[in-house]
Amino acid sequence: MKKITSLLFAFMLISAFVFTGCSDDDDDQPFNAQMAVADYLVSQNMDLNKMLDGFVMPAPDDGNVSGKYLIDIRASEDFAQGHIEGAVNVPFSDILTAAADADKPIVVVCYTGQTATYAVTLLRLSGYTDAQALKWGMSGWNPVFANHTKGWNGKTGDIAIGHENWTTDPAPSNLTYDSPTFTSTSTDPAEILSSRVSTVISEGFKTVTADDVLNNPESFFINNYFSEADYIGFGHIDGAYRIQPMLIGEGQINYNDAAKKVVTYCYTGQTSAAITAYMRVLGYDAYSMLFGMNKLYHSNSAWTANKWGDTVPKNLDYVTE
Repeated sequence: MKKITSLLFAFMLISAFVFTGCSDDDDDQPFNAQMAVADYLVSQNMDLNKMLDGFVMPAPDDGNVSGKYLIDIRASEDFAQGHIEGAVNVPFSDILTAAADADKPIVVVCYTGQTATYAVTLLRLSGYTDAQALKWGMSGWNPVFANHTKGWNGKTGDIAIGHENWTTDPAPSNLTYDSPTFTSTSTDPAEILSSRVSTVISEGFKTVTADDVLNNPESFFINNYFSEADYIGFGHIDGAYRIQPMLIGEGQINYNDAAKKVVTYCYTGQTSAAITAYMRVLGYDAYSMLFGMNKLYHSNSAWTANKWGDTVPKNLDYVTE
């Protein structure tokens, strides 16, 4: 009986040690704020595909946007020279404040549509899930705005033609990298997300020029956000990956190398801007390549849509003040 009691006592000691050790190990695991936000976005149906679902609105043929709350984030002097009737003018840094006053679905307006789509992602992550950007910005509303120094006219190019860093090779195989990291004083994913959105807004729109990326591709991790057919049909910057749709829930976001400056490019710079805002919230050092393929290879014969030209702007009314 004494032997059995001793064995039982020894077993209890060992069990207590093992379970206590496991509990201590769990308690020692640091809170991963980035993972918490990523998991939260998936659980709340806020993966990247939802951010890009209907995120732009073309200018209506009749110019009727009475059903929208227009937030124009251009400079005040440009707004005064011409804007859509009913629009409110606020700096990009105040988009959340302006959005709080909205009594209709939000449409954000800028010069070319690029800063606006960046803003729309941040608004959607803040609960304004039906927010949209005016496609092509004011450049697509009326030709007078396309001719502005910050408008679309004069921003296209063919710098890729004959360039040593332009190729039609197949895309390199995607690899899986570690997620970026950031710290937070909160452990509530919703609070962390809100803080991250505020941080990204305070940093402003993060961009890089097409010339810089084409001439120095080794300085960036580059993602061409095209279909496979267009990736080959248009050609692409040498070494550019093709990560699409780049979802958190499917692990595709981790195909981006968080140790590098991550540059996304598309056709117009509008989709890449939206993606860049999303990636920066997740902690990536992300940048949008301005004007996209329109700047790289505007004369390319592969175009079927999203090519800037004289026929894009509509001749819609605007007001001055």
